[in-house]
Amino acid sequence: QVQLVESGGGLVQPGGSLRLSCAASGRIFSIYAMGWYRQGSGKQRELVAVISGGATHVADSVKGRFTISRDNAKNTVYLQMNSLKPEDTAVYYCNADLKDEVSNRRRSDYWGQGTQVTVSS
Repeated sequence: QVQLVESGGGLVQPGGSLRLSCAASGRIFSIYAMGWYRQGSGKQRELVAVISGGATHVADSVKGRFTISRDNAKNTVYLQMNSLKPEDTAVYYCNADLKDEVSNRRRSDYWGQGTQVTVSS
């Protein structure tokens, strides 16, 4: 069974920084991509950033402020969030596209439990 466990959320003032982490564990054969999504109150879930191999994609709304990175040895993805704004307030979810060793099937619908990020003075 594959699990994604997020950490690093919290309350921060506007202009502050946070770093989110997401560790994938279990019988993983290969990870093709990992990413971060967020869902604000009353809003749809949206893509924030994704990393696949050496390539990254960051949403325009956070470009220049957020950076995604990955430690392949630890099956962990990070989201460094700088210059945070109140509109960044949301639950942030980790996502993985991977193949597990049990089913030997590739799936892109692995999700973490979510971590709350609140930007407020």
